[in-house]
Amino acid sequence: MGFSISSKGQKYNAEPNVVPLCDVLLVLLIIFMVVTPLIQKGVEVNLPNALNTSDMPDSPEVVLTIRRDSSMFINQDSATLETLQNMLEEAFLMVTEKKLFLRADEELEFGKLVDVIDIIRESGIEILGIITEKKAERTE
Repeated sequence: MGFSISSKGQKYNAEPNVVPLCDVLLVLLIIFMVVTPLIQKGVEVNLPNALNTSDMPDSPEVVLTIRRDSSMFINQDSATLETLQNMLEEAFLMVTEKKLFLRADEELEFGKLVDVIDIIRESGIEILGIITEKKAERTE
């Protein structure tokens, strides 16, 4: 806190020094800007490769991730085949567009993936996007 004293009449003027506060806030802002993209990565899976892909939105609202061992996650919440439909319906209560992005491990059995897609369709999901890695172009 800073203050000034005048020689005439001993008048005090107390003013808070906000420069250190602004410095701390700017440092915190930079830390959050760096850390936030790292946190949003999600559950780790080996995605299959595809040649014909389109760009995915930067921050999809609902992502269903299925690991090789058939464990499932809606965004970061764990799910099972029995609870999947209820959890999807709850996840889409506050979402503007019924668009689900599916991240499935490339070594996941096809039959399990079909069971999950059936549950997704029963949940009333209108659009299903499958997330893949972009494959290098073919050279023949």
